[in-house]
Amino acid sequence: MKKFVMAALGGTLAGVVATTQVAGPLLAQESESKANVYEQLDLFGDIFERIRAQYVEEVDSEELIEAAIDGMLKSLDPHSSYLSPKDAAAMRVQTRGEFGGLGIEVTQEEGFVKVVSPMDGTPADEAGMEAGDFITHVDGESLLGLTLDEAVGKMRGPKGSEIIITVVREGETEPFDVSIIRDTIELQPVRARTQGDTVVLRVTTFNDKTTPQLELKLAKEVEALGGMDNVNGFVIDLRNNPGGLLTQAIRVSDSFLDEGEIVSTRGRVAEEGDRFNATLGDLAEGKPIVVLINGGSASASEIVAGALQDHRRAIVVGTKSFGKGSVQTVMPLRSDGAMRLTTARYYTPSGRSIQALGVSPDIVVEQPRRDPNATEEEETNRNSRSEADLRGSLTEDEIRQIEADREKAEAAAALREDDYQLAYAIDILKGLSA
Repeated sequence: MKKFVMAALGGTLAGVVATTQVAGPLLAQESESKANVYEQLDLFGDIFERIRAQYVEEVDSEELIEAAIDGMLKSLDPHSSYLSPKDAAAMRVQTRGEFGGLGIEVTQEEGFVKVVSPMDGTPADEAGMEAGDFITHVDGESLLGLTLDEAVGKMRGPKGSEIIITVVREGETEPFDVSIIRDTIELQPVRARTQGDTVVLRVTTFNDKTTPQLELKLAKEVEALGGMDNVNGFVIDLRNNPGGLLTQAIRVSDSFLDEGEIVSTRGRVAEEGDRFNATLGDLAEGKPIVVLINGGSASASEIVAGALQDHRRAIVVGTKSFGKGSVQTVMPLRSDGAMRLTTARYYTPSGRSIQALGVSPDIVVEQPRRDPNATEEEETNRNSRSEADLRGSLTEDEIRQIEADREKAEAAAALREDDYQLAYAIDILKGLSA
């Protein structure tokens, strides 16, 4: 027994020695790393005090620290930033669907301010801003070298005030100026209408009102058509939708799925990722769906398009989406400020990363640019006579049917001229219902 105890003690002591020998260098490295961090923090403190004491003008210590924090976050990626108490309050208002400004979503690309998309019905949209535009100047002042928040700050202003922005656009040989009158932006996140037997749902953003409005307006349009039996399908138009709340993207996707994963988020630690699954219930009751996307469809829009595409619940039509697949977590800080930090990336149900890659449509359909020199079609095509036009050749019922068919054909032709991508989506649903 004594030998056994001694042997056990010997083994324990040997294990302690062995562990100490292995752990020693690791502990030393960790200690050295902490020492380096503290040295850098001391350096920051020295610089801060020298600025306060020796800068040519008196500086506000609070503003100096906020600028340092924002610079630290900006060095990570364009979407991480510090939000002052004022900016944090403005962000909370924006997610509720009402805010002041131009109605334009922007990002930063290689130091330039790039338009993700103008929001429907806003001053930027009415002024003709397009996804992919680069904004180089505001009221004659260059934006080059500014952070994204600084550039956005220059575009803000009181309602009713004018702003002149200089735009560089692909296909245009020279930059040009656009005049916009600032306004209070009251977003209606969902607009709905019927086009023939198709229900078109235009989703412009993902805020607190999106899902309730989607459910209400979808039901209203279905009722207007006389019930779901008379609906041949749905178009969910996500073009130029810059995104918004993750929770709303999940709820909108869930509205058309009965089961399965909607989206997953993965951060630095794999175990801390989240998966969000659909619940039973499909607002469209199994009717075919076409989702429209383009280069202005970002973030939450890409989650919806990717989820419905991977589950083969919808045919995605249009052009490749923006590719903003990172998750920003807003963390409250002292003094009512906040920190917006990129903490994870989005993945579609099949495991595709949205970041930088975007969602590729099942059917690529470009939206033709309008030709200002194009002329109207010859009236002879529209007014050409046929056997059906000859008096007495058809009954009144047959004439009414022909006129109704002609009206539908003319409406379809007008839509194709006005919005080729939407017309293409509706044609797909017609083919599926036939």
